[in-house]
Formats: sequence, structure tokens, C-alpha cells
Amino acid sequence: MSEPTPAPLPQEENQIIAERREKLAAIRAQGIAFPNDFERRDLAADLHAAHGETAKEDLETTPVPVQLAGRMMLKRVMGKASFATLQDMSGRIQIYVSKEAVGEAAYDAFKRMDLGDILGVTGMLFRTKTNELTIQASQVRLLTKALRPLPEKFHGLTDQEQKYRQRYLDLITNENTRETFIRRSRIVQAIRAYMSGHGFLEVETPMMHPIPGGASAKPFTTHHNALDMELFLRIAPELYLKRLVVGGMEKVFEINRNFRNEGLSTRHNPEFTMMEFYEAYRDYQYLMGFVERLLRQVAIDVTGHAVVSYQGQMIDLSHPFARLTPLQAMRQYNPELKDAPLEDQAFVLAELQRRKIAYHKHDGLAGLQLTLFEETTEHLLIQPTYIIEHPVECSPLARANDARPEVTERFELYIAGREVANGFSELNDAEDQDARFKAQVAAKESGDEEAMYYDADFIRALEHGLPPTGGCGIGIDRYVMLLTDAASIRDVILFPQMRRED
Repeated sequence: MSEPTPAPLPQEENQIIAERREKLAAIRAQGIAFPNDFERRDLAADLHAAHGETAKEDLETTPVPVQLAGRMMLKRVMGKASFATLQDMSGRIQIYVSKEAVGEAAYDAFKRMDLGDILGVTGMLFRTKTNELTIQASQVRLLTKALRPLPEKFHGLTDQEQKYRQRYLDLITNENTRETFIRRSRIVQAIRAYMSGHGFLEVETPMMHPIPGGASAKPFTTHHNALDMELFLRIAPELYLKRLVVGGMEKVFEINRNFRNEGLSTRHNPEFTMMEFYEAYRDYQYLMGFVERLLRQVAIDVTGHAVVSYQGQMIDLSHPFARLTPLQAMRQYNPELKDAPLEDQAFVLAELQRRKIAYHKHDGLAGLQLTLFEETTEHLLIQPTYIIEHPVECSPLARANDARPEVTERFELYIAGREVANGFSELNDAEDQDARFKAQVAAKESGDEEAMYYDADFIRALEHGLPPTGGCGIGIDRYVMLLTDAASIRDVILFPQMRRED
């Protein structure tokens, strides 16, 4: 299948591109058009940090040589001298280019350079009359000719869809976008450091599975030609990570990409990142405390605070998180349900129908209760809240509670109205897991596309003995949303999934 053809360009933009191609042709005729021998030695932010307070007189008496490269974002030509602003990975700095300093030929070449071009500049630092730290250029070289103009000379991209499709332009023109993804990287680094610092071993497990498992979700399918077999893109790494615990790797984690063939929304992307971890001889109660401490420390490491602002609300990660069952949460956050008979299946079913909430026809009371909770209460859980005691029928991989076998030792963590983490005491009874897989198969045969498959090898692994284990998955994208104040998951994924342009 051929690549989709981008929409036709406006006539004005076509003319600009044609003019820039003519300039490039002239450069090619003179020699090397894209030189690769410029050595960058300095970054804009480092120069500002080191010399932002240095007096004008000190820069004159003690010259500071500079060799910097960056994209030209602003340009002001004034006869025999010009100012421009270069942007590199660290920030921006002004340059001053004069005919006297660089020579007439080089100055004329500079005047023909365009916004978006990537330049290499050699010179000395000085301060202008307005006291702005500036590089006085002794040499300016064109390193890369930009054939397309930057969007909206001063204001950057404003069309949201174009931001997602052409993230490179968004990163060039929007400082907030660059800061978001720098912070995302720091969040992932902080999570990795915390886990390694607590004795966990980072591992990698397959992304193509012969059987999709580890979550209830509709998978993407693919085909392996050499093996002539259908494979599924990973919906979760859980079953492979638990195999490792069986094998004696008792504290493992993976920062992984998962793929689920489901809808898109401000909270969902078909391809997303999670951190999933398992520790032998721990239960879900311990995990809740561990996750609290992890998320709190990462927030402090990255933002400096355990209280963060998100979409106009202050989210407090500094205190122990609330713990409620689904029924307790519904009654607490929905006054009309405070005294409702939520243990009555007929009432819950009628309530779902009254509210026009879709539900699975094969669900029992527990499944219907959970659907009502998700539609009425999830979005109201703004402060960090653990929802605990999920029903067995909705938790096929979690250990049942010994005292109350109808519920599992499971939690879901909600922050700012969305699920951020899901964990539980792992089911390590091979016979119980076998029965639950068979129940999932029956549900799939009844039309539930998200029900799990039967994984015979995983059952075989459990039969070798999985120690008592706690496991949890944390949604990296959603946590990044929280710590960057992003309204949509697409704002924190560099290249979110989009419809074809055509």
C-alpha cells in the first residue's frame, strides 16, 4: 500500500518552498550544501547559566569564545549588521552578525538565510545596549537548509491535530511541548531509579505473543511468515513476568509498550507505556504502600513537590491514599446512591438502564456493580484513591480473599478521575487459575471480545510453583499527564495514533 499523500499546500507556501529550493541549488553549485564538520562546543542554556550575570565590562576584558549551533528562529536585518536568535536543545540565544566581522561575502550569504535554517556560529560573548547576552559572530555557516517555512512566525502551531501529526514542528515552535517531553523523560528515569534502588531487576519480555494475556482487552493481530503462525501484539507483560518469578527472579520490573485494539480518547491511545513489577512474598496491602511511596517520590524528584496542580485542582500525593470498595465509593460520591440497595442485582440493572449505561448481558451482580461504578464514580475520584475488593468474576488473575472468596485482593488507583495503577496479590493456585481461564474462554465464546485466552504454558509454569507474589502495573502516560498538567494523553505521547491524513 502506498503512503498517503499530504494535503496540497497553499500557493503562498508552495512559492516559499520553490524559492528555498532555488537557494539550495545555488549553494550546491558552490560546493558542499550540507557540511558535517562543524564541532559544537557550547549550548545556549549553559552560556546563560555561566554568564547570565557577567558584567558587560568583564566580557570585554576577559573574552569568552563560543562555538554554538542551532536553528534560526528570529532574524532582524539592519543594513551592515543583523541580529538573529538561534535555538538549540537547551534553549535560545541571540547572535549579532556584522559585515565588518564576518566579511562582505559571508554577510551577504547570511542575509539570504531563512528562518528554520540550522546555523553554526563561532564568536565571542558580549552584551548589547539593552544588556542582552549575545554572541558576536566571527563566522556563520549554513549547516542545513530548511526547505519548508516554520508555522506562524512567532506563535508556533495552534492547530491541535497538526501538533500531533507533525510533532517535529510542535517541538521546534512550542517551548511548553519541549518541556513536557523533557519532564516525561525525567519521570521515567526517576521511576527506573526508584525501582532499581529498591532491589528490582529490570527485564524485557516479548512484544509478540502466541496467546494474548495479562489483561482483558482486544488485541492487535499479526502474522509471522517464517513460522506461519498468528501472533498478537502484547496487551500486557504480566504472564511473562510471573513466569520469571517462578524461575526465581523474585523482584522484577519492566517499562513496557502495550497495544490494545480499542477506541481513542483523551485517556486512551492504542499504543501506551506502563511500568509493571512483581515481588515475591508480598501482598496487595504492601503494594499499595509501595506504590504510594513510589509516586510521591517521583513527583518530588521531578517537580520538587508532592502536591501538584492538575487542570486547576491541587492533587495531594503527600498523605496516605484513601481506600474504598466500589460500593463505598459510589455511596460516598453519589448522594442519590447513598442509601440505595446496591447489593440487589435487579436494582443495579434497573439503574444502569435508567441511566442508559451499556453493560455486558452475561455479567452477574458484581460485573454490573463495577460497570455502574465506572460510569458514575470514577471521574469523581480526584484525590488519590484506591478502589479495593474487586469481584472474582472481574479479576481473572488476582488471588481471592481467604475470608471472603467472592472478592479478590486487588486494587485500582485513581487520581484526577482516571485509573493510574492496577495491582493485586497474584493467583498462584494452578488449579484455580485453570478454572478461571476456562471461564474466560466461555465468556469469549459468548461474545466477550475482551475475555482472556487459555494459556496452557502459563498453567504449566504455575504447576512448578509461583511463590506468594504481589504485582502491579502503573500507567506511565497517565502519570506523566498528571505531572505535566496535560489534559489529553496525546499531549504526552510524542507520536500518538492518528487517522490517515487522506
